[in-house]
Amino acid sequence: MTAIASGATRDRAGRRRWLAVAVVMATLLLPTASGISATAAPKSVAIRVLSSPPDQVSGGDARVAIDLPRGLLDKVSVDVDGRDVTAAFVPSDRDTLEGVVDGLVVGANQVSVGLRRARRSMATLTLVNHPSSGPIFSGPQQQPFACSTDSHRANAELGPVLDDDCTIATAVSWKYRTTDGDFVDYEPDAPRPADMATTTTIDGTTVDFVVRWERGTINRFVYSIAVLDPAADPEVDLSAWNGRLLYHFQGGVGIGHYQGNPSRSRMLYEQGLSRGYAMAYSTGTKAGEHYNLVVGGETAIMVKDRFVTHYADPDYTVGIGASGGAIQQYVYGQNHPGLIDAAIPVYSYPDMITQTIHVGDCELLERWIDLQVVAGSSTWADWSNRTLLEGMNAINGYPNPYLQVMPPGFPAGSSECVNGWRGLASLVLNPNFGTAPGLSAEEQASTEWTHFGDAVNVYGVADDGYARRTWDNVGVQYGLESLVAGDLSLADFLDVNAQAGTWKNEPDMVQEGCPFISALCPDPADLAGLGFSDIWPTLVDPWSWRNMALSPDGGATPAPRATADPGAVEAAISSGLVFRGDLEIPVIDWRNYLERELNMHNSHQSFASRQRMLDHDGDAGNQVIWFTDGNDDGGEYDQTGLALEVMDEWMANIAANPRRSVATNRPDRAVDSCFDAGGELLAAGDDVWSGILDDRPDGTCTRDFPLYGTSRIVAGGPITGDVFQCDRQSVADALTAGVYGDVNLDATAVARLEAIFPTGVCDY
Repeated sequence: MTAIASGATRDRAGRRRWLAVAVVMATLLLPTASGISATAAPKSVAIRVLSSPPDQVSGGDARVAIDLPRGLLDKVSVDVDGRDVTAAFVPSDRDTLEGVVDGLVVGANQVSVGLRRARRSMATLTLVNHPSSGPIFSGPQQQPFACSTDSHRANAELGPVLDDDCTIATAVSWKYRTTDGDFVDYEPDAPRPADMATTTTIDGTTVDFVVRWERGTINRFVYSIAVLDPAADPEVDLSAWNGRLLYHFQGGVGIGHYQGNPSRSRMLYEQGLSRGYAMAYSTGTKAGEHYNLVVGGETAIMVKDRFVTHYADPDYTVGIGASGGAIQQYVYGQNHPGLIDAAIPVYSYPDMITQTIHVGDCELLERWIDLQVVAGSSTWADWSNRTLLEGMNAINGYPNPYLQVMPPGFPAGSSECVNGWRGLASLVLNPNFGTAPGLSAEEQASTEWTHFGDAVNVYGVADDGYARRTWDNVGVQYGLESLVAGDLSLADFLDVNAQAGTWKNEPDMVQEGCPFISALCPDPADLAGLGFSDIWPTLVDPWSWRNMALSPDGGATPAPRATADPGAVEAAISSGLVFRGDLEIPVIDWRNYLERELNMHNSHQSFASRQRMLDHDGDAGNQVIWFTDGNDDGGEYDQTGLALEVMDEWMANIAANPRRSVATNRPDRAVDSCFDAGGELLAAGDDVWSGILDDRPDGTCTRDFPLYGTSRIVAGGPITGDVFQCDRQSVADALTAGVYGDVNLDATAVARLEAIFPTGVCDY
């Protein structure tokens, strides 16, 4: 007897499924006209868990399918640990039984299939059940952990917290969409409201826009499931459902310790519900609450388990979500094959943790540049020159909310480091900075508020008692490519690398001050007559200067650099927190072009993901990249509707041609494209983004939507942005290799470089 139960596979429709299967080759006793026959030829029986991997069942029940040889559909029995559950199964096609097994105990539960009269098992599969409060595989749950506040639970119309796991009673109600676009309470027994809207699903069916809305708690987080249900049937009427599930992953940046503030607009996502999709959502897959994507992936598995078990097995599941929600699709699609069958990441990054690599540089470089401006440098008074070091866009005259805390006469303008990322390095790295509603003062003070502390089960603990961290800038030559191009002077190149410094170790960090904590900002009247060094950074510190490790003498002694904990880097990669490019599902990576808005969602990130996919197996044909131009002042056109339409065509092709590759099944519209600000197609084809990841002439979209980089790309690193710790070479070897191009480095400059980089420079 041979059993298989791991990974993922494709079903008959070509969908990627949990490989939750026990396949048994056995000598079966097949029925004949005279009753039980003699031994027949070997046949296969397969038990499949449709709702989750077999070892990751939760909540005490699971939807199971049993594939049988022809003629056995009504001749088998099913039991769980000897308990007969045959009545729970009905035919789903001519060779398959499907049903929900419930009453599972926490731990192992053996499902057995056998011929009724033969009293022998033909196949078995062990389901490992876990409490709905979790965990499954993420390790000890985070403490302290504050339950959602009354006002946040009210967003999901949920009642009180019932226990220390933040359990909230499951609620089911019905809402209807009004002609004014609101979701309001629906009473099935009352007359049909005059303002009830109708909607036409993606399959062309027009129905009253009534939604069944279920919500409660799974894995300690608030979850939501919504689906069209015009009949408002307590038994769940899925006749208006289009058969597809849309999982809405939410973005943001959070450090955990909180159950979450659920988003009503994402729970009742009109774009999905109006087209007939069922909607799944959880605050455990909201990056604004935490970035422990091991817990997030676990939560997504449990929420989908709930949907598949209690509603139905969808034709396919597509992920959707922006920013951190896009990250989750790339990461979970890689880590949990079968969780989502397709992805529409919006404003994507490959993952979160590799973003900290260059974002951690921002304030180190901003501080150095700002000091040059204060000292009277005309070069650095031009904001656009910040791109020479930071890689990201910077614009003279751009509105800057921090300008009011800069010295008088400071030039107007801003950079993406300021406009998009200011304060986030502190949120990720400073153990004193985070907060969560509902924690006591003691809990607040004793919590390590860093991303690494949030995911300490992954990173482990360093000798100083804090979580190990991955941030490193040893050997990084800030501005190297700008130096080689002739845009950055040698003097500035040497000085910024001598003075940039790094971040202090966590035990040495202090709480942030003004402007991040407004209560700590001094009265402007109290600053009269004070000089720069009296005010910045003691009273006003927009750079988090006080938490930097810097040169003690203005650069004469080069500032230290930080070394990552190699165990933390290895853990980030092995745990799946890093997107390695291992993704086989259809992906429409879409974003508005926001470079002119200095938005944090910089455009090169879509191509960073593509290059990682190419690096993984040489193929990124399952990913298409769409840009839609921004309006520069907000109100950008939303291309999500088109993405859903095209994805449905793509998935239909896969279902019709399951033996073909994902890329071969792409429909005509699933192709690299760019659109104008009104959503009209500008160009489409396999060559529109030429010149970004290859040496071909720039494509149409490449020319129309110029990309920016990061501090690490400008330092010579790859577009993938996934180098935590660079390999290093000596300065002498770098000179021999031509790293500095035509720059004339005399003996003094070489000696200075060797003093700044005593262990060598990055050899990317």
